[in-house]
Amino acid sequence: MAEATFRKSTFREYFESLVVAVILALFVRTFGFQAFKIPTGSMEPNLLVGDHLLVNKFIFSPAASGLERALLPMRDVERGEVLVFKFPEDPERDFIKRVIGLPGETLELRGQTVFINGAPLAEPYAHYILPAAGTGDPSDVRRKYGPVTIPAGHYFMMGDNRDDSQDSRYWGFLPATYVKGRALFIYWSFGGPQGTRWGRLLHQIH
Repeated sequence: MAEATFRKSTFREYFESLVVAVILALFVRTFGFQAFKIPTGSMEPNLLVGDHLLVNKFIFSPAASGLERALLPMRDVERGEVLVFKFPEDPERDFIKRVIGLPGETLELRGQTVFINGAPLAEPYAHYILPAAGTGDPSDVRRKYGPVTIPAGHYFMMGDNRDDSQDSRYWGFLPATYVKGRALFIYWSFGGPQGTRWGRLLHQIH
């Protein structure tokens, strides 16, 4: 009788541990972190097709109270951060771009220079395929956009690969509610004839 009770107790402990592990995994997946794979070249050369990223989903979560925001590592979105978000034209798809314009700011693109409230924005991460002279079309949004004022609760997103990125220049402002999280680092990278790109592993995303 004692042996049967012991076996039952041991089985119950293993079962409870398994349940707790599954619940924690689901919690982390839902509220904490998410894996994301770079599908296109819109963020090259900083992020490559085949880069696998870890995304912090918790940092921009809404706080229920002032105390919660004071105690937990939550904050507002900042310019220059690389975010994963729901694509406004198809929320079932995830996109990744960089925050360029914040709510209430006036943004304008002239040639290869972005102006925020009339001041040029330094962008060491920006990459261009076409020459600075432009695309040949004065109405091409890759070289001429705005000025526009970003509405409250929205962001203006752009890919680092400016001449090959479907971003806010094409589909408009990103609602803050569509933000899923901030890209943290590359945990694995695979592509090309070399296979795993070992030099990119654990590369922090800026």
